[in-house]
Amino acid sequence: MFRLDDLDERIVSALQRDGSLSSAALAEVVNASPASCWRRVKALEEAGILGPTVRIVKPESLGRGLDVFCQIRMKSQDAAARMDFQRVLEAEPTILEVYSISGEWDYLLHLAVRGMADYEEILMHRILAHHSVAQASSVFALRRVKHTNVVPV
Repeated sequence: MFRLDDLDERIVSALQRDGSLSSAALAEVVNASPASCWRRVKALEEAGILGPTVRIVKPESLGRGLDVFCQIRMKSQDAAARMDFQRVLEAEPTILEVYSISGEWDYLLHLAVRGMADYEEILMHRILAHHSVAQASSVFALRRVKHTNVVPV
């Protein structure tokens, strides 16, 4: 397991807030040398702590202002059926997140859709049409109160 020291923690915190920081800018933010920051960032990437650098898009700016959370119950817990269903979920671009969960439901999906008709099409023709799905329940978000990708360090 990779152990983070104080400087690593500052680097991870800074990059979570702005992944576009150059080594020089990062060094200034965390009070270290650019060379040291570059080496540590590479080590954090190799350890799997830092993933790829991406830009966050506001879904509503692309006409996808409706957040839907869909719970799925499977007909069976067969491994092959679950893997097949997961492949279908991964291929659907409107599904932003998929969680395998405990409790009454088997999966929790987070979708960003254009509206109810868009969601109905996906639910009826892609999700419920899968042979392994027994039941679905949907919750529609009225608005995002808090949304972050920053993990506490």
